[in-house]
Amino acid sequence: MSSLTCNPILKRSSWLLLLCICFAQQFVCAQQDPLYSQYINNPFVINPAYAGLTNNLNFSLSYRNQWAGFEGSPKTINFSGHISLLENKMGAGLMVISDQIGNSKITEVFGSYSYRINLTDDKTLSFGLQAGMANYQIDNSKVNPFHKDDDLFLGNFSETKPSFGFGAILKSDKFFVGLSVPRMLRTTLETQGLQSSLYTQHYYLMGSYLFFVSEHVRFKPASLIKMVSGAPLSMDLNASVILHENYQAGVLTRNFTTYGLFVQALFKDAIRLGYVFEVPTGSSVGANFSTHEICIGYRLSAFTFHSNTSIYGF
Repeated sequence: MSSLTCNPILKRSSWLLLLCICFAQQFVCAQQDPLYSQYINNPFVINPAYAGLTNNLNFSLSYRNQWAGFEGSPKTINFSGHISLLENKMGAGLMVISDQIGNSKITEVFGSYSYRINLTDDKTLSFGLQAGMANYQIDNSKVNPFHKDDDLFLGNFSETKPSFGFGAILKSDKFFVGLSVPRMLRTTLETQGLQSSLYTQHYYLMGSYLFFVSEHVRFKPASLIKMVSGAPLSMDLNASVILHENYQAGVLTRNFTTYGLFVQALFKDAIRLGYVFEVPTGSSVGANFSTHEICIGYRLSAFTFHSNTSIYGF
């Protein structure tokens, strides 16, 4: 490690090698979904069935800088908004995503619709659909290849493809179970006579439970399983403590190779601020490159049938 630090040529070569590996993973072996940790308190980023499930009008803006300090590292911006409609029987939402890694960038815009069924007084089943467009871009001017005449790095391209997704959620005041495929279409691209896969479907299974420890204290463990064809199963585990329905703090791990802390606070029953700090271990990219994710949200009662009170988390 010290030799890489002292020798700038070796350091740059190592960066180029890793960048090429990331490039190959994204555009030869198929693009991965944007990685989030804020799904813990905003499942809408991975499941369209969550649209309107908060029974109000809800906005959220998040920024994730993965492996901060590493040139070309993933950076994701997500803006979403969703609202409950028709006496809280339906929901609609909008999401805009910008996901960049190295010389590649994906911009997505989705519209979502959900319909819910009240199974009992405290159990709700929600189904959601989303549809939109995804623009895939590669800017090879940002890459300095070893061989200037390498066809792989000649020219830039921009391709826009349609995208559709589906999700379902079963929830009560104490538990939450969600299954979703946010992008159902497998996307391919043909360039320079070669056909490659831009995207392969991701399947998400999320679950959590809320323990009422006392009148003002709740304990919330949760997990997320992600399945992608041709890739190992990925699992997130997290647990948090919620105080007075307004303050939350917890710990998380992803595949036991990344560990982190997250906090969130709700002010004036409307403004939500959240922060996630993650550190990978030596079995991934090493602990030198931490990850930071910031989220700000706002909720309000736009209609008379809306409510800003939420027993499940906040």
